[in-house]
Amino acid sequence: MADEQQFLTAQGAAELRAELEELITVRRPRLAALLKEAISQGDLSENADYTDAKEQQAFLEGRIRYLENLLRVATILDNREDGKAAGFVQPGLEVTVQMDGEPPETYRIVGAAEADPRSGKISNESPLGAALLGRRVGDTVRVQTPGGVAEFQIIKIAQ
Repeated sequence: MADEQQFLTAQGAAELRAELEELITVRRPRLAALLKEAISQGDLSENADYTDAKEQQAFLEGRIRYLENLLRVATILDNREDGKAAGFVQPGLEVTVQMDGEPPETYRIVGAAEADPRSGKISNESPLGAALLGRRVGDTVRVQTPGGVAEFQIIKIAQ
């Protein structure tokens, strides 16, 4: 992550900040109480509650570090009107594309941490997202997919 620029929409950054706050203020203390309880049970070598709590703690602390780092280094995409006015695709904008004979599909180009294709959010690092960057309405992009090469025409770019 340190080598690549990370993008977050303002909404995505707010959601990750809320998740981080929840992890630090609610889940971390709750897990500390579970650990304390498990330790009080005695012999830690065969204590399944202790082992489980330690695994949860490792995951939790890893997620906290990841979110803190991501929020520290990410470029927040709060106003991409400049790209829309210029007419080219960039992270933070919505792009409507169409394959021959298929209905149009609209995606918001977001950073990898925020990608959720089912919600219409694709990463700028995904094959389609990367192919769309810098392109304009009317351009056709070719993307390698598991089913072969697909061509998408850019129909619309929006905020």
